[in-house]
Amino acid sequence: MIVRKKVGVVYFSKTDITAQLVNSFIEGVDGNNQIEIIKQRVSGKDIVEGRYVNMKAIDSLTSCDAIIFATPTYMGGVSAQLKSFLDATSELWCKQLWAGKFAAGITCGSALNGDQSSTLQYLITFANQQGMLWLGLDTPFGYTDEPVNRLGCQLGVTAQSDGEMASKEDLNTARYLGERMATIVGKN
Repeated sequence: MIVRKKVGVVYFSKTDITAQLVNSFIEGVDGNNQIEIIKQRVSGKDIVEGRYVNMKAIDSLTSCDAIIFATPTYMGGVSAQLKSFLDATSELWCKQLWAGKFAAGITCGSALNGDQSSTLQYLITFANQQGMLWLGLDTPFGYTDEPVNRLGCQLGVTAQSDGEMASKEDLNTARYLGERMATIVGKN
């Protein structure tokens, strides 16, 4: 019997740029039809008095082999919406239920240097607290036929957009990370 691998994606997106990046990441993972995707979008109805309350969504990720976290960068950090989700996982931390799973991050800001790497560093700290294994990028900008990692951050996908669409290079980077995650998850 073949056991299907699972990749979870948890994200918040206000302007839809982060959602575009998430969809490109999923396209990269989808190239490997042996991997199931569990997609969880954090919404306002899931947050009551500042606390994320949709424990069913959190529980659905426990069976995943990898979990990707995606958020816009607001004021140099994760959005309050995603932070409420992350805070709600503290009981998982106590039991280390996500230990050994792969993790990665995606973020977007409106400035070229909008402190997106600070957001990824927060997500890396969170993943390490959960006992997860962080997967970053393994390619600098300009060294592949298809341009990826235009902002040069190895921690994960950093994107910049001051409009309604993510750039082609940033979408390529998210897709590339999805392909990389599928390869890593498929080997383990």
